[in-house]
Amino acid sequence: MLDPAKPLRVLVSEGSSTSAREVVTILGLSGHYVEICDPSPWCLSRFSRFVRKFHRCPGLRDDPAGYLAFVERQLADRKFDVLLPTHEQGFLFARVGQRIEGRAGIALPSFESYRQAHSKAGFSRLLDRLGLPQPPTRIVKSAQGVRDAVRFPAVVKTSVGTASRGIWFVRSADDLMSALHDLGGGDAFAGEVLVQDLVAGTTEKAQSVFCRGRMLGFHAYRQIAAGVGGGEAIKQSVNRPVVRAYVEQIGRALDWHGALSVDYIVPDVDTAPLLIDCNPRLVEPMNAYRSGVDLVGLLLLISLGETPAPLLASREGVLTRLAMQALLGCAARGGTRPDILRECLHLAAARGPYAGSSEELTPVQSDWISAVPLAVTAAVLAVSPKLAIKLALGGFGAHLLDAMSIRVIESEGFYQHNSSSPAKAGDDGGE
Repeated sequence: MLDPAKPLRVLVSEGSSTSAREVVTILGLSGHYVEICDPSPWCLSRFSRFVRKFHRCPGLRDDPAGYLAFVERQLADRKFDVLLPTHEQGFLFARVGQRIEGRAGIALPSFESYRQAHSKAGFSRLLDRLGLPQPPTRIVKSAQGVRDAVRFPAVVKTSVGTASRGIWFVRSADDLMSALHDLGGGDAFAGEVLVQDLVAGTTEKAQSVFCRGRMLGFHAYRQIAAGVGGGEAIKQSVNRPVVRAYVEQIGRALDWHGALSVDYIVPDVDTAPLLIDCNPRLVEPMNAYRSGVDLVGLLLLISLGETPAPLLASREGVLTRLAMQALLGCAARGGTRPDILRECLHLAAARGPYAGSSEELTPVQSDWISAVPLAVTAAVLAVSPKLAIKLALGGFGAHLLDAMSIRVIESEGFYQHNSSSPAKAGDDGGE
């Protein structure tokens, strides 16, 4: 059995997402040696004292083969204990699992299971097969199909998309025309599009870790205040045994191995929660960590082939905040410069809506370098609050998948392909 106190060498698959940034904090607080790779030299996770080395790599979106070759070189040269996929890189690693095996520990299910959880249409079909609740959903393949399926209010979703990309809230004919215009500008109808009834209620999220189909850890939280782009500015941990049972059933059906998260709606009426989305990864695990459940540590053990004991239930009522999301959300909702300044003061003093909460994304007290992106965000918004959306879109970069890169990874022969692409990126930064 692995000594849980032993520091591990961990390579984090990207550094731009909020999930990766929180994973880095948890790994660092636990004493592990952390390196990250990302195509952006200014990625969020780089601003952490816990990151020993940063590697600038090809983008997963633009060059999946080059990204894979880059990661393989790191694993061959640096002898990492664990490769930790924190976002959509897991799609690629699940596709080429045998090429990673033996080079570093990693916890992922079969590619077939990963692909079903990653696809919104595949996840919806799985829920139907298992008899689990979701909003009324129609899956279509054309603009006319969307028109025929919409019942106002509705949500239109591309089958592939993360971090609120590819989602339109349609409450009127004008909203529908705008959504169809956006869909027509890409290749969305080369795949499938979901049309769901929009159910009034509170958004919550649950995350879990499985070992060969058996759930070993679970945590859920609800959104208390919204940030920008569908993210949370304030969270509160909740106890949701019914959602836990849903996720257990999903994990068993997929023989899941590794991290699995779901989004769901708790309707305003007295009915069961409705599952609306799935992410085959941990999504911002710091609220779980503050609530007494270290899902990242559990995932490390499973990545190394261990079968640890199940974790105890997390504590209810634990409040956490994301200061950057709070500022961006304030500005995106039309906040003025005085509003931004007032929000900064509330956050700094943990008062007003932030009373009783702890910071999860930029924990300045334990990681002073995290103050840099927070201060830059505050300064930019103080100059021009209208830049909030542009700043938020900075997280939707080359470290993520799109429809084209998914087709490349799924294509016949990719598994055996060794990229001949010239090096597009290299190491940057040091210990």
